[in-house]
Amino acid sequence: MITPERWRPADGLKLEPNALRAATETTRSLALTAGPGAGKTEMLAQRADFLLRTGACRYPDRILAISFKVDASRNLKERVRKRCGPALAARLDSHTFHALAKRLIDRFRPVLTGKDALDVDYTIGKPRVTRRQIEFEDLVPLAIQILKTSEVARNAVRQTYSHVFLDEFQDCTGEQYALIRIAFHGSAIQLSAVGDNKQRIMGWAGALEGVFKTFADEFKARPLNLYQNFRSLPRLRRMQNAMVKVMDPDAAVPDSEVAGKGGQVQVKHFVDSDDEAAAIAALIARAVEDDGLPSSEIAVLVSKQVELYAQPLMRLLAQQGIAFRNEQALQDLSVEPATRLIIDFLTVVLTDQEPDAYSRLMDTLLLSALDDDAAYESRARWHRFIDDSRVRVGTVASPGPSATLMCELAEEFLERAGREIVAGLSADYERGPRLEEVVEQTLTRIRELCKAAGDAASALARFADDRAVRLMTIHKSKGLEFDTVVVLGVEEEAFWGDAEAERSGFFVAISRAKRRVVLTSASQRSKPEGANQYWKTVRTPHAEFLGYAQER
Repeated sequence: MITPERWRPADGLKLEPNALRAATETTRSLALTAGPGAGKTEMLAQRADFLLRTGACRYPDRILAISFKVDASRNLKERVRKRCGPALAARLDSHTFHALAKRLIDRFRPVLTGKDALDVDYTIGKPRVTRRQIEFEDLVPLAIQILKTSEVARNAVRQTYSHVFLDEFQDCTGEQYALIRIAFHGSAIQLSAVGDNKQRIMGWAGALEGVFKTFADEFKARPLNLYQNFRSLPRLRRMQNAMVKVMDPDAAVPDSEVAGKGGQVQVKHFVDSDDEAAAIAALIARAVEDDGLPSSEIAVLVSKQVELYAQPLMRLLAQQGIAFRNEQALQDLSVEPATRLIIDFLTVVLTDQEPDAYSRLMDTLLLSALDDDAAYESRARWHRFIDDSRVRVGTVASPGPSATLMCELAEEFLERAGREIVAGLSADYERGPRLEEVVEQTLTRIRELCKAAGDAASALARFADDRAVRLMTIHKSKGLEFDTVVVLGVEEEAFWGDAEAERSGFFVAISRAKRRVVLTSASQRSKPEGANQYWKTVRTPHAEFLGYAQER
């Protein structure tokens, strides 16, 4: 243990002033907003290192980290392990909201009575069955009910944790915030909420308006901003900073801090969408063939309706033999976390020579384990299941397992994993039918690829082929990054929603790029196949958004 004054960021990293203040705060909760690429996860890892090494989090107290996605939860746990070492990192519990809620239900299940009473071996699925089964959406409300009803449950949580990390807090829903509030408000526990309001593009999922202000007011949190963007080169950062000056003036940095010549921002206006498609296809071809840029480092982003706006471009890319993936098409399923989980499982069943697939699979399946003993037992159960599945595959004669058997194994695997684990892979899966749609599309695609490839191993390999230009909506791009980003159709007719929300979306789009951003618009955009009667062929460049690209 060292004194707070002697602590230095782990691994010799240099933190910007506000990040250092956040990492070493000992008296107040924090409401920390940060731009894209600003190292939010790293700051939390450094804060965990500070709290654990200096004894600010005194043994046996623990740190609770709550994320929205399983992969984010896992990434934070791994980052803390690298910074603190395994012994100290073992005192950090990293969960999704729903995983935390399930733990509360499992531990304090007897608190639930009446219509909410549950048997000890209850399951999660559809439909809800009295005592026997609850739906995934019931987890957080039931956890809230437990904490409201039971002082013992509240005290148990508060006596376990001295500090709480809340990652990607801008996407917190009212229901999730209620869980945080009932669990920790009025206690001495320090909370660190981290996120970026400029990227809050999940309003459709119930993201709480003004959640940072509400949190800061109720928990008397110290507001801080992280400014540095370690992803983008200077020219791109200046464009982003120009937007920040409008969206959040207090968060903007002096122009001198984003000086430099690296990076490109290009604005291209075209007579019509056919000319636009030809120019972008040529740009992509030059980048891949002449510059040697991997196709997967290029993304074409559209505000809405990729299949309509990018239709001419996709036609040209196909004609020129340039591989691309459209998020609306089945071949883009490989980027879906649920698909990746299914493919990793089937890959592990078919071969023992894919350590990366095995590592990803186990990381996800064991994330819900409460301690090392539980993780050991869970791993053993999964090994038995995998071995049994391998036996079933091994009894099949050449050319190997059929698509039907592969899909049966996948369905049995998902049932055993449980909806809470699979749905926790993405916020998109937590509401509505999206998870079921992805699973069904994945199984359909497996059948198609098995038929085309002739064997299951080749079919699975096709899912992992990332050598393609990515075409997607801006929403889909959140959290991703690319060397080159083309924002297609920067026009008033494409960004026609709420002005603040559209501005946030555009900010997300331009901040995905590391080296080059290309912004396009067209005077005429021909009505593509499948467009409805509201499609406007005459277009107006979005003056505000394109204006941010101008050097000042």
